Amino acid sequence: MTEPVLKVDNLESYYGPIMAIRGVSLEVRQGQIVTVLGANGAGKTTLLKTVSGVMTPAKGTILLNGEPIHGAEADAVVRKGMVHVPEGREIFPLLSVGENVALGAYVRTDKAQIARDLEMVYSYFPILAERQNQRAGTLSGGQQQMLAIGRGLMAAPKVMLLDEPSLGLSPLLVEEIFTIIRRLNKEQQVTMMLVEQNAKVALDVADYGYVMEIGRIVMADTAPALESSKDVQSFYLGVQEETQRGQRRWKQRKTWR
Repeated sequence: MTEPVLKVDNLESYYGPIMAIRGVSLEVRQGQIVTVLGANGAGKTTLLKTVSGVMTPAKGTILLNGEPIHGAEADAVVRKGMVHVPEGREIFPLLSVGENVALGAYVRTDKAQIARDLEMVYSYFPILAERQNQRAGTLSGGQQQMLAIGRGLMAAPKVMLLDEPSLGLSPLLVEEIFTIIRRLNKEQQVTMMLVEQNAKVALDVADYGYVMEIGRIVMADTAPALESSKDVQSFYLGVQEETQRGQRRWKQRKTWR
């Protein structure tokens, strides 16, 4: 078995006096999509922020390709080959789509390869190419998510951290985004660590998964094993299916009226 490209061991992070991450350990191997599942407040976003250098861990180690990066600044982590696509997209709304995409390559100097990567990004997200001169803040939610991923790709990452890429999107857009995530993993060999509340779509695309509760990892297994787990079905998949059924009933009632 290959060595993990990303290895987190006994990680702890705090918000002031509150411990948000409690002894988290996990691995992401080359070429994998690894998902981290959990409810709101489980510590998933804090985990990504700590791994990517946005937050400094109080304890534990983070190795990227065997090199310690815990405590490194976020821009240094990007230069070492890992990029973080944050929850809520965090695009620059007053800049154009093209300017946002170009900013993803700010740590690079290889102009010829940057130009090739720009063509690659626009091939995966043709709507961004069509709207290069449009202000990014006027894009739809799904288009902004595409922009955030495209901007991340311009850093030429070996590992991409994705925080809630399905957040606020319609089912059709979620399917489209996750199809592209799967293609980027297979076609561009981008290793991914994916944080999601939508357990069904995450497990469908992932190779391996971890479940977090109150800052701790409470379950870890292959994606098919987690999807068939009664606990995961009860606490995550079952809740989502009931929510979807409720949404369908609400739409039907509105139609009847």
